[in-house]
Amino acid sequence: MAGCVFCGIVAGEVPAFRVADEADGVAFLDTRPVFKGHVLVVPRTHLVTLADLPADALPGYFGLVQRLAVAVEAGLGSGGTFVAMNNKVSQSVPHLHTHVVPRTKGDGLRGFFWPRTRYADDAEAEDFAGRVAAALA
Repeated sequence: MAGCVFCGIVAGEVPAFRVADEADGVAFLDTRPVFKGHVLVVPRTHLVTLADLPADALPGYFGLVQRLAVAVEAGLGSGGTFVAMNNKVSQSVPHLHTHVVPRTKGDGLRGFFWPRTRYADDAEAEDFAGRVAAALA
């Protein structure tokens, strides 16, 4: 899609530090990483949100994300990874992308992405669970 920086990276028109280039997606370093080694994984096709990813593309795309999570940990010697995706809100580039962020114990990420809250009681939690379950059906 014209004007999409991630489409430009996929097409090779925008420079990026690529770590994978496969039929199911392209992975490259985030230019503003949470921690060094923070990788973005994008589908080759311009899609905006997870809902736009065709069901038959899920295994290949998330297989690539899974392999990158393992590779980031092994290749960087990190203690683990944080894998995340924004849909619309906080999505800085409107092209589906998954973050694979290397983690180490004590890295200070706790609370970095969002504040935590609590349900008032079990009834409120049950109400929220029911609303999501009903929308899923």
